[in-house]
Amino acid sequence: MKTVILCGGLGTRLAEETQIKPKPMVEIGGRPILWHIMKSYERHGFRDFTLALGYKGDVIKDYFLNYHARLSDLTVHLKTGNVNYLNPMAEDWHVSLIDTGANSMTGGRLLRLKPHLHSSGAFMVTYGDGVSDVDMEALLAFHRAHGKIATVTAVRPSARFGGMHIGNSQVINFKEKPQSGEGWINGGFFVFEPSIFDYLENDATVLEQSPLESLVRDGQLMAYEHSGYWQCMDTIRDRDALQSLWESGQAPWMKG
Repeated sequence: MKTVILCGGLGTRLAEETQIKPKPMVEIGGRPILWHIMKSYERHGFRDFTLALGYKGDVIKDYFLNYHARLSDLTVHLKTGNVNYLNPMAEDWHVSLIDTGANSMTGGRLLRLKPHLHSSGAFMVTYGDGVSDVDMEALLAFHRAHGKIATVTAVRPSARFGGMHIGNSQVINFKEKPQSGEGWINGGFFVFEPSIFDYLENDATVLEQSPLESLVRDGQLMAYEHSGYWQCMDTIRDRDALQSLWESGQAPWMKG
């Protein structure tokens, strides 16, 4: 199954870092948060990734093009240009890096991936800035059991994110970044059927607005309620908190 990671945003609240790199490349423990997200999927058997690139996407391309060289000792044969990797450590991942436009919104980026996803059945989608110990296999099993178009992982951190009202695991109201209120929020880690593309219009489509709201009206959005660890990296403070967890050896997202 393919896993889409949305990697194209500007990350303006992390400008100290994102002036020179895209947000998914901000490091935790010497590795991009993107790597941490991919590892969380790998632990549950998901190794086929499609990265939706945008802002400074070339930095992400360079990272994966030089992945072997970064991790391994190597011998370079200067005359031929051949490189021997002496102790290759790379993960067994298939990574597609797709430019989805410099200014596309989240739904627009997903729509641009339609040629790569439409014939592959259900697929995972998440953001390139959040880590969690969510059980991806259980998430997928929940999605397959309810038979709807979409599943969103619901989590319970602060109320500055998109709020949801849930009844019998079905989302009955979705509002991105409400002004007040507490409870379940959009934690990302979606599962979509290919018919999600019917809800996406163009590059300006924001996934968290009309598409998810329309899915709610159609009774097609279900919530996988996750009470474990979840944290997005919106600010320098978030980055530092994640770094502290990593340094303590207690990073919850590495134990999912």
